[in-house]
Amino acid sequence: MEEGVLRLEELLLPSISDVVVLSVAVSDDAVHIAARSTVAGAICPGCGMWSRRIHNSYLRFPADVPSGGRRVALCLRVRRFLCRVISCGRRTFAEQLPGLTRRYGRQTGRLRTTLAAVGLALAGRAGARVARAFGVSVSRSTVLRLVKALPDPEIPAPRVVGVDECATRKGRHCRHYGTVLADVESRRPVDLLPDREASSQAAWLAKRPGVEVVCCRDRAPFFAEGATAGAPQAVQVADRWHLWHNLSEAAERCVADHRGCLQVLAPDPAQPAPGPEKFEDPSGSPWPRGHRFADRTRANHATVRELLAAGLSRRAIGRQLRMTPAP
Repeated sequence: MEEGVLRLEELLLPSISDVVVLSVAVSDDAVHIAARSTVAGAICPGCGMWSRRIHNSYLRFPADVPSGGRRVALCLRVRRFLCRVISCGRRTFAEQLPGLTRRYGRQTGRLRTTLAAVGLALAGRAGARVARAFGVSVSRSTVLRLVKALPDPEIPAPRVVGVDECATRKGRHCRHYGTVLADVESRRPVDLLPDREASSQAAWLAKRPGVEVVCCRDRAPFFAEGATAGAPQAVQVADRWHLWHNLSEAAERCVADHRGCLQVLAPDPAQPAPGPEKFEDPSGSPWPRGHRFADRTRANHATVRELLAAGLSRRAIGRQLRMTPAP
């Protein structure tokens, strides 16, 4: 029995040290593990002194990563120690088992890491649904809270920076705009400034001397001033859409300013425009001479009359001229 418990300890808690498994109970829907710490003392979080004096103990039930389709429920015997330092503000403190417990935490470190990874991939609602699928009952708010608690990733200094404005608050009577800066090469946002002032952008660029290119999307004057002041060594680039848009606006303004010159070449609307020349047919036919369809019809009619006079039947004439006889 003891050998089986040790094997389950290695299987269920492979990366947890200084913890001994007391018992394991497996039911249809859960695995209950009773464990306790094997360390003689703990470090006071207030003063950092080591203490061995036990005040009392209590049970904690943190949730762990499911195993074999069953949820894992831990039952940990946690001790509370007395601090030996009289000047310390903490009279007693509870021990924390690394990897299993944290202050005010209801999940183990492994479960928090798993839920945070699910939240990064699927966000709140979808992440909570997937977590319930593999046996963890959690709300969307908890998933989002775990994602927000993650530390910011290390972002390398960008070489090509894209600058554009963004609305942090946009309403009928209240509008507030900020500045978003993105790494153009990796296509990821880097930072968000609280305003769109040239001084804020210049201060941000001055801290990153490795910026070589600044892409200003809408060619705003304050963005150009900030880039010039903060990164004078960088090349300022405008995107293709705004270049064509500005060119079309300039051409429209130019045409509007010279409308008087265009009116000289335009015809006078008071004088009626000459209509197309009409051809009169002396034979009285509704189809005038020189019309392609009329001329072809007349030629086919003359050919049919000649073939009928020569004694050919309608079917023979149709096969010869590739025409369908009339019913």
